[in-house]
Amino acid sequence: MSGIYKGLNQGQIDRRIREGRGQGHGPDYKPFIYTRDVSSLGRSHRIYGNKCRRLHHLLSDLELAVLLTLDWSPHVIDIREQFPLRVEDTVRLAQEHGLPHGKFQGAAQVLTSDFLVDFDDQSRPTIAFQAKYSADLAKPEVIERLELERQYWAEKNIPWYIVTEMDFAKTAFNNIQWLYPVQTENAVAADDLERYLELFSKEFMQAPDRQITAVAQSLDMVYELEPGQALYWLRQLLARRYFIFDITAPYRTLRGSQLTLNDDWQGVTQAYAAG
Repeated sequence: MSGIYKGLNQGQIDRRIREGRGQGHGPDYKPFIYTRDVSSLGRSHRIYGNKCRRLHHLLSDLELAVLLTLDWSPHVIDIREQFPLRVEDTVRLAQEHGLPHGKFQGAAQVLTSDFLVDFDDQSRPTIAFQAKYSADLAKPEVIERLELERQYWAEKNIPWYIVTEMDFAKTAFNNIQWLYPVQTENAVAADDLERYLELFSKEFMQAPDRQITAVAQSLDMVYELEPGQALYWLRQLLARRYFIFDITAPYRTLRGSQLTLNDDWQGVTQAYAAG
């Protein structure tokens, strides 16, 4: 988790548990931490996941990169972000290994792993991930926190890995930085998204070898739009997963044939409207 998180008192922790935070699977899972709960140090994101058919709550661009990679993998079955660790276990492990454990107003804090992921590999069906920027790994308090998390998952015989920005291609990060600032805009009309979805789908079908940026420029001219307006709506469609594409391919060179219409685009619309 990357963000400013002052802590929860015991009543707040109990309330989240009653709400079902950290419980469920697939579309029914509720993360223990929502984006609105944290003043993020980086950019937070709510993004609809094709795999789980729900909005994921991500607290940094790095978490977003991890989510996108997992969501595109054919071997991933379920993704649970901001997954809470049993506080009884983390308190005990902290005492056993001489590690500090966070408290707030006398309440032992619920620690979270950024992702708990189920795979179709029977030899390693579940893996936990923590996303940390490499610069943070030099901080003693971060190291202690990660060691407590490592001990927790080791006791449960679940593999656990740290993921940093060094594990992702520069192109993927560039794509994310281009796409996902528009995804945070809430005042986007679903009717406009659907209208541009229809326009772009038709153009990509008719000219699959044209670069998508060139298609957007053509739409600006044909419909007498402000320069860049069609590209803006294409970014919205890509960021919100109306079209699916390889995040490791540079967006400037993408062609219509490299985009796939999300079969569940209506579910995408409904999820953003509800979320």
